Amino acid sequence: MTRIPVRNPMKMNINGYRMKRAAAKHLIERYFRQLTEGCGNGACTNEFCASCFGFQPMDNNTAAVRALDLYKINAKLCDPHPSKKGISAAFPDNHSANNTHPALMGDQDRRMTDKDDQFTPREDFREVHYLTEEKVDEILSICEGKQDYSPLIRVIGRIFSSADGLVQSFRKDQGQHKPKSNTKEQRKADQAKDEDKDEDEKERTTAMEQEDAEASASCEGATAGTPGRLGPVEVSVDIEAVRRVYARLLSNDKIETAFLNALVYLTPHVELDLTYLDVYDTNPDYLNIFIIVMENSNLHSPEYLEMAMPLFCKCMSKLPLPAQAKLARLWSQYSIEQIRRMMETFQQLITFTVISNEYDSDNLVNDDEGVVAAARCLKLVFYANVLGGDLDTDHNEEEEPASESSELTLQELLGEEQRSKKGPRVDPLEKELGVRTLDCRRPLIPFEEFVNEPLNDVLEMDKDFTFFKVDSESKFSFQTCPFILNACTKSLGLYYDNRISMYSERRITALYSLVQGQQLNPYLRLKVRRDHVIDDALVRLEMIAMENPADLRKQLFVEFEGEQGVDEGGVSKEFFQLVLEEMFNPDIGMFTYDESTKLFWFNPSSLENEAQFTLIGIVLGLAIYNNCILDVHFPMVIYRKLMGKKGTYLDLADSHPVLYQSLKELLEYKGNVEEDMMITFQISQTDLFGDPITYDLKEHGDKIPVTEDNRKEFVSLYTDYILNKSVERQFKAFRRGFQMVTNESPLKCLFRPEEVELLICGSRVSLKHPNYCLDR
Repeated sequence: MTRIPVRNPMKMNINGYRMKRAAAKHLIERYFRQLTEGCGNGACTNEFCASCFGFQPMDNNTAAVRALDLYKINAKLCDPHPSKKGISAAFPDNHSANNTHPALMGDQDRRMTDKDDQFTPREDFREVHYLTEEKVDEILSICEGKQDYSPLIRVIGRIFSSADGLVQSFRKDQGQHKPKSNTKEQRKADQAKDEDKDEDEKERTTAMEQEDAEASASCEGATAGTPGRLGPVEVSVDIEAVRRVYARLLSNDKIETAFLNALVYLTPHVELDLTYLDVYDTNPDYLNIFIIVMENSNLHSPEYLEMAMPLFCKCMSKLPLPAQAKLARLWSQYSIEQIRRMMETFQQLITFTVISNEYDSDNLVNDDEGVVAAARCLKLVFYANVLGGDLDTDHNEEEEPASESSELTLQELLGEEQRSKKGPRVDPLEKELGVRTLDCRRPLIPFEEFVNEPLNDVLEMDKDFTFFKVDSESKFSFQTCPFILNACTKSLGLYYDNRISMYSERRITALYSLVQGQQLNPYLRLKVRRDHVIDDALVRLEMIAMENPADLRKQLFVEFEGEQGVDEGGVSKEFFQLVLEEMFNPDIGMFTYDESTKLFWFNPSSLENEAQFTLIGIVLGLAIYNNCILDVHFPMVIYRKLMGKKGTYLDLADSHPVLYQSLKELLEYKGNVEEDMMITFQISQTDLFGDPITYDLKEHGDKIPVTEDNRKEFVSLYTDYILNKSVERQFKAFRRGFQMVTNESPLKCLFRPEEVELLICGSRVSLKHPNYCLDR
């Protein structure tokens, strides 16, 4: 029975597109050669030809860009003059006699061309379609012997300007067997053979399944909770060989120019592939292009920053999410010096672009494609920095479920609730990697080095905030890359968010008053007595929290009974300070105070009810929400816990330094732990009245001795009790009050724990905004 081949319309369309793209590529090459070398006719009148009288010469970078423009307008092309013999160019597909692109040849013509190539001199290296370290050494040796590097320059230009050539270069398996051809011509021939289609599909499916398995394994490693780096990420490119090749070649200025020109020529084709073809899905090795290019240690030089790097960053920013995640995981295994080099490359591109242009409210930096693309690429390096640091993905606080009502609120009926929640809250790359910035205790490079101050200086935060909250899909907001912003800029964004939320609550209240026919207060007004400030504030705020927690997001106005005055910020600050002075008074017993660290900690033996701790949380939230700095100091673990993490052994160094030192000595002790220290899994503390109390870290802990084998478990359980379990009741109430005010704000997605501390306690650095200053 004769088998009738069935054509796939989708593949036929893709093949047609590839042929059109090959033709376009050939025309662009002709325009480029016409602009740089001319047609050879001394009487040429084509203004777009270098042979034309009065033509202004241009460098290769300008010519490449101009060639693209001429192709778009279908400009005139000259026929090569008979006197024009030989065309030297560093780009591919110039070896055929009739200058016809191989993708446009018939099979017979292609075979004839290939046959002719067999007789070309070896020194032309036209048969080289991909590079290996050995091949580069061979060509370099021949060039050094003749003191002529033009053959090597042509080879580099041809391979590094071709996506297919670069994908096949420097493969790990090239030393064992010839790599499977992946050129456009070979793919076209394979697809034309019906009997090979099923096999090709199986291989492609296997490659995709292998890629998915690698991504899944990496994500599992990221959530394993083990501090340190992830498991190895397998790629087909030999990165060490690429580094050795760059080290040999970049010392030659002429060869370095070939890399630059090739990158300028390569990027438009790669951008087309990523924009219109799912090249990464069909060939995961396409990622090799970005791996190889990023190993170039000269990318930070002005020549690259001015022309090549903006185009390359645009290409990288168009990579699909799984490819970006794989790059981040791969780079996380690099050394600190290599990660810093990539970070500085993107940072210098952003800085170079920012200081070279003028931005204002009409010409926003958010609309600069080069800066936006570089920021998105910098995000990959940032997460590589996080993944490569000390990770702690295990110790997460359990979030309390939000209370849900079956009745629709007025905010929901008016659409205000959805509007206020609109905007990115979880970064897609963060979700794909399965790790948060908060999970990294110590990154490879300090977070502060990722902040770009020149960008912060020109950023219009009011416009950026609008893009972040309202128009996040069509406009880029730098708040989606919060690592690049300093605390002052982010605080200004939070200020706008708070003010808009206050305005929204006033608007909702006015509409609600019209519906109900009664006058409601559009502000959060607290009337308190100085002698009973805690009781009055507790009763009032507790009623608001029970009846309508949204009222806590109204603008705060405080009034002391019997005193006249308008609260323009000063009265509220005095109210906050009076509440804190009373509730943090050691005589009350809600908190303990460490004289050595000057820090407060929750008293596990406190007799106060949960409402008191909830009030403290509300007060801290209101202080942030109303831009008021408080004189209260907690250890950093409190802010980490507020952001969703549990306290661990390392947190004791800040909160309980004496205990931390004792446990550290226990872990490092070289002698017989059981006989020399005689510790069990039962610990003792003193209560509020100074009486000793005991607690078993494990069941029957008093009968379980601490040994060399179980001392790490002892330290872990001891830490968990001190920082988490012993104060669980108090802290949960405290966090509940804090979240009543801040849960709708972008606090968690913008700020790290140390930056939240700056919001509450202030710093010596003043914010630029006149109405919002941390230096009080």
